[in-house]
Amino acid sequence: MSEASPRSDGAAGHGDATADGPRRELDLAAFTGEVAARYELTDAEAQAAHLVDPASAVETLHWGRNYLYRTRLGTAGGAVDVVVKQFRNQGRKASLRRRLRGSKAELSWRMAWRFAEAGVPTAEPVMWLESRRADGPSFFITRYLGEVTEARYLFRAANQNRVADDFPTVDYPGFLDALGRLLRRMHEAGLWHRDLSIGNVLLRLDADAPGPRVPDLFIVDLNRARCLRRLSLSERTRDLCRLAIFRPEDQEALLRAYWGEELSGAKRWLYRLYHHGFLRKIETKKSLRGGFRGLRELLKVRTSHAHIPPPPEHASARDKIVWDRLSDQPHQHAGRLEKLMVRLADAGGHAEAFAALGGAVPRIWRRYRRLQRELYTRPAPFGAFGVGLRPHPEDPAALLAAVDDLGVRHALLRLHPWQDEHDDEEELARALSERGIDVVYSLPQNRELVKDPERWRRSIETLAERFLPYGRSFQVGQAVNRSKWGIWNPREYAQLANIAAGVLRRHGDVELLGPAVIDFEYHATAALLNLRRFETPFDAVAALLYVDRR
Repeated sequence: MSEASPRSDGAAGHGDATADGPRRELDLAAFTGEVAARYELTDAEAQAAHLVDPASAVETLHWGRNYLYRTRLGTAGGAVDVVVKQFRNQGRKASLRRRLRGSKAELSWRMAWRFAEAGVPTAEPVMWLESRRADGPSFFITRYLGEVTEARYLFRAANQNRVADDFPTVDYPGFLDALGRLLRRMHEAGLWHRDLSIGNVLLRLDADAPGPRVPDLFIVDLNRARCLRRLSLSERTRDLCRLAIFRPEDQEALLRAYWGEELSGAKRWLYRLYHHGFLRKIETKKSLRGGFRGLRELLKVRTSHAHIPPPPEHASARDKIVWDRLSDQPHQHAGRLEKLMVRLADAGGHAEAFAALGGAVPRIWRRYRRLQRELYTRPAPFGAFGVGLRPHPEDPAALLAAVDDLGVRHALLRLHPWQDEHDDEEELARALSERGIDVVYSLPQNRELVKDPERWRRSIETLAERFLPYGRSFQVGQAVNRSKWGIWNPREYAQLANIAAGVLRRHGDVELLGPAVIDFEYHATAALLNLRRFETPFDAVAALLYVDRR
């Protein structure tokens, strides 16, 4: 790493944190960027690698087009809580914009210092990093503001006349006055936000306040902002109209605070015109997106978050699957059109499954009607709740303590047959068994194992020998109706299930669960359960439903 001489743009402290002092340029192996000089990094290369790895996150703050997470930055003065905002930079348009104007992270960095200079509170800029790859991501790092709330929730409560109930410690009239004066200060400094939504105004509430008070305010998300010599009336109003304030009295209060006087008819008329136009623009965009969504989703090139590895070079549509460490599951790079072409190529296998489903419909219907007649005639049988687990090598004792606190007597332990090492899983299975917890194992597949059935067989044989002493129930397969888990057609799953059943049944009294269809897609479950390709029936039906773990 090399660092250029420190430089300063005269930025002063702002908001909750101090942003004074020069900045140092960073010249790293994979990134360029800058860091505020007050942060002396212990190892810039290692710290940069840590910051840009979402697996280092201690808390996810937002998951969408961009990804925000909280992590820790090691400095000579000690660890600092920071927020990392990850910007994707994929596509020709994004690459050209970055070449001409700089990355979104760099733009955010520049404007954060401008806001600091103007005394407009925002999150303190700590660092920005930009990949050396033309299409690589960029990252904007700021100090963590602590517990803050988006203004959208306060405005929603106000629009529903629920401020006193939902925000008893907030002086709402005082908040509108403070917000109006803050935005006037921002504009007088020549700062045009250009994306002043209710999600980009943050409030720090005081839950222990003895009575209503004005919360601390912060303006964030600055990558679209511009610094002008002077803002016109139109530019000022374009910022103000984006705030979702619908009660006329609240609009008047904000505008009076902003202008510092009673409103003229022209200013009020222009605000209402722009506000109405902005709402119509949002509705029109939603309608257009909805009308062409199906075609657009079919044809568009699939993009992914920056932390997800690219697909193997020259991989076919069936093999564009990689592992997402952050969510601990596969990611599918193949687009909708590519997946459609694979489905068409596998039409014979899908037709076979459809025929199996059709043949089973009369039996399914009779069973359904019988169960319907028996409703409320006797208590419904229910076994017990359990918990799904993976090892936590960093602190296995903490994981077991959490299981003890739950008081569950059943656990589903996911094994990874594609791994060579299973020591952490075996240690966890042993500890659970010693606690008297009934352990069920999940045996997921990946694309490599689907393509190499003999490797799948060897893996199941190894896992059976090691884990049968601690539990004798196995879920065979994982989300077999989702191509990202490597299964493209029913025949592929049937082959894996038959191999696993042949290996596990040799060990005597074992219980096999399947077909592990996800999201309660009953047609897929019924088709697989009635497919004649299975050499041995399942002992119990396994069904999956994910929650968002990001």
